[in-house]
Formats: sequence, structure tokens, C-alpha cells
Amino acid sequence: TNIIGTLQNNGSALASGITEFDMYRLTSSITSDTDPIQSNLERVDDATFSKIGTGITNSSGIFSFPSTGLYQVGHIGQIYPAANDTVTFNIYATANDGGAWDQIVQSNFANGSSRSSGKVTNFSLVNVTDVSNVKVKFTAGSFNSGSEINGATDFNYTCFFFMRVGDSQ
Repeated sequence: TNIIGTLQNNGSALASGITEFDMYRLTSSITSDTDPIQSNLERVDDATFSKIGTGITNSSGIFSFPSTGLYQVGHIGQIYPAANDTVTFNIYATANDGGAWDQIVQSNFANGSSRSSGKVTNFSLVNVTDVSNVKVKFTAGSFNSGSEINGATDFNYTCFFFMRVGDSQ
């Protein structure tokens, strides 16, 4: 017998696929505390990149979601702290359009007496139940003279990613 319809799992279609994926990158380095990171950002524009869905909106470093859902939000950062410094790279979320921000991710990279750079990667899930109120921002802090989070316009030295992984919870 032929069955016509969509298989359901608690009201959600099974195997629906990723409906939103987007990436932004830092185009030049940050050298001081920044809240939010709002300058020198661009949607990734390499010839082989394409966002899925409508895409994330960036307004002065505040990122808004195009639809409700459970999103994986993360950052990948190339950090080059000065000697004896620890640089932090953070993600904050709000559920009330910026009335209050909740730190959901903190990545740190530290150097001792010699200087070296390294990558940090971190992410969290953000339950977007209201696209008007749930937003995220990225911040950087604890910069001594000479410390930086590296940026580049031709490749993803430091980038932010957003992937809808399911329905709102």
C-alpha cells in the first residue's frame, strides 16, 4: 500500500535538513576590548561559499535570526596575545532585545613570557523562540598592548557561524 504524507517526530518532520546556515568573518584585526564586535565584519564571500536560507542579519554587531529554531552559534578565532596576556573571545545572547545579555561562551588564549598565536573554537545552542527578541553578539576583551584577534578579508582567520539544527524547544 502506498502511504502519502510526512513522517513526524513529536510534530517535526524527520530528515528535514538544515534550513539556515550562515557565516561572517572579521576582515581586520581587533587590538582592544570590543563590545560588541561591530566593525570590519562581512558575510563570507569566497567563490565556494553560499549561505543556506535567508541568512543572519547583522546590525552594528547585533546578530538577528530569520526564523525561530534551535541554532548552533559559534566562533573560530585566531588569537595572538602579547607576552603574559590572556585574550578572551565571547558570545552573549539576549531574549529581550538587548535588555539583558547572558554570556553563553568564553574562549581564552594566553601566552607566557614568549609570544605565539593559536586558534580557539567554541559554540553553544541558542533557542530562538522570538526573532524580534532573541539575538546574539560577540565580544573581545583583556587586551594588553600588542595583543590581537586576527582578521582577514580573503579567508576565515576569525569567523562566526550560525546553523539552525532544529525547531524551537
